[in-house]
Amino acid sequence: MDFARLPVGPGVRVLDLGCGGGRHAFEVLRRGGDVVAFDMDQAELDGVASMFAAMDKAGEVPPGATGRTVRGTALDMPFEDGSFDRVIAAEVLEHIPDDMAAMRELFRVLKPGGTAAVTVPSFLPERICWALDEAYHTAPGGHVRIYTLAELSAKLKAVGFRIGPHHHAHGLHAPYWWIKCAVGVNNDDHPLAKAYHELLVWDIMKRPAATRVAEALLNPIIGKSVVLYIRKP
Repeated sequence: MDFARLPVGPGVRVLDLGCGGGRHAFEVLRRGGDVVAFDMDQAELDGVASMFAAMDKAGEVPPGATGRTVRGTALDMPFEDGSFDRVIAAEVLEHIPDDMAAMRELFRVLKPGGTAAVTVPSFLPERICWALDEAYHTAPGGHVRIYTLAELSAKLKAVGFRIGPHHHAHGLHAPYWWIKCAVGVNNDDHPLAKAYHELLVWDIMKRPAATRVAEALLNPIIGKSVVLYIRKP
């Protein structure tokens, strides 16, 4: 996501809802925010907590910034109303059968005037994945719906949010998932899937100019995710 559109820094309290491995939480902490990494998976949270400690030991945490983990469900979060200045909900809502209940909880814990970034898989890349391999979306804990941007916006608006700008991301990732679905989504040893995965890891680590340009061109067309910025009045 674009932190220019979701600014965080010292004194800003941020919820990373469905934090997974913690990528966004780590960036918030590096920027000096106070972040709560929230997830159902205790194993994921243990890894995030270990990384928070390692970042602090390495001097990557600005003075006064804090990072902690909390386990729970998006449908009943253990936080008071208006607890957070920012909320990040990255690739979460497509997993939740009662997505509007989760949206109402997100609205509740965000402060009035606060902003959130919500990301879900983009319609076209996701529809291709569903068509290529049934296991992609029928596995336990998998995706239960494919959003259009219009549906996502309408649902968030219905619970009270003001809808802001959006953009697409991860254009280079869509072909990887199409390959995975074509060869079997659980077939991590297929040579083509392994080769493309190595390319993505190299791109993430090195961020060469050529792939940055390629992704910028691909994002509006086949970006794997759509990122929507919203505000609580």
